[in-house]
Amino acid sequence: MRRPLLCYITDRTQFVGNESVRRARLLAKIREAADAGVDFIQLREKDLSARELEGLSREAQRVVREAQKETHPRRTENRELGTEKRELKTVLLINSRTDVALAVAADGVHLPAGDISPAEVRRICTCSAGAPARVTISVSCHSPEEVRHAQEAGADLALFAPVFEKKDAPNAKPAGLAALRQACQNKIPVLALGGITLHNAAACLEAGAAGIAAIRLFQENDVAGIVRKLRDL
Repeated sequence: MRRPLLCYITDRTQFVGNESVRRARLLAKIREAADAGVDFIQLREKDLSARELEGLSREAQRVVREAQKETHPRRTENRELGTEKRELKTVLLINSRTDVALAVAADGVHLPAGDISPAEVRRICTCSAGAPARVTISVSCHSPEEVRHAQEAGADLALFAPVFEKKDAPNAKPAGLAALRQACQNKIPVLALGGITLHNAAACLEAGAAGIAAIRLFQENDVAGIVRKLRDL
């Protein structure tokens, strides 16, 4: 089985303490995830203003890059992402705000459902001085059809959710493994999201998911340990 792609989605509001403490704990968790070799970190702090998000994004980008230099200075192995090969590293994705991602030279953008299209993001990046040569774009999808549309629009990967029932969102109807399996018939890599645990992650990979995306699974546990267990499935 192909080595699963892993995505840590951040939520500093789940940490205890004032804003300064939560911010510090979030950056420490981001460093932990980068050190552990998590493939993607999606900075998803939707309550922040553009200025606040830009500041946090700069710090997060610095933390990720420092981890790359200090922990994996000679990592030259390539990993498959769809039909392309990319350098083995942690990719920082800024949730929704393409402008902020460009301002801090982040590796990519995550687009929620109903946001602008990946094609539009690429057009904006092409017209922006200093933009990375290749911006990684992930898209939130809730049905196999949305995954197909994301692929056709030029996204690099899809986060399919919710696969399972979530305790904190009982009204969100889970898509289930059958829908995940159907979504994975597309050529774009699909990461399973929503109610993912160490107990059900294997079923998602067996259904064809290219990997796992989660908030609590990474944020509430030792990331290195979680990464080892997921990659041993």
